[in-house]
Amino acid sequence: MLKHYEISGTDFANAGEASSDFKLMLKKLGVPGNIIRKISIAMYEAEINTVIHGHGGICDAEILPDRVVITFKDNGPGIADVSRAMQEGYSTASDQIRQLGFGAGMGLPNIKKYTDEMIIDSAEGKGTMLILTINLQ
Repeated sequence: MLKHYEISGTDFANAGEASSDFKLMLKKLGVPGNIIRKISIAMYEAEINTVIHGHGGICDAEILPDRVVITFKDNGPGIADVSRAMQEGYSTASDQIRQLGFGAGMGLPNIKKYTDEMIIDSAEGKGTMLILTINLQ
């Protein structure tokens, strides 16, 4: 089962709708609560990063028999230094974004913490693709 979401790069009021919608679907399918929690946190963090840093993009969330695979592709400038971006507290968010309550530098570290596998394909000037895998066991 595949769900496709378009994520706006300017719409903070609706940021998080994809992860909320997918969470409801997982509940209806009877996925255990602890697994839903992991998926929801990782997906929300990636969705917010897509809005803030990626200038929007897409999310494809696929439920397979043994795992969930969520792919985000954004339209942003890419991540210049992925290892630095993985450090807790490191953020390139603007002051305006921080005033909205985002940009604490915990997005990528939280995604890594709540997934069984996280692949980042990014480089300056080419956008970012995140592939998140969460096992359903």
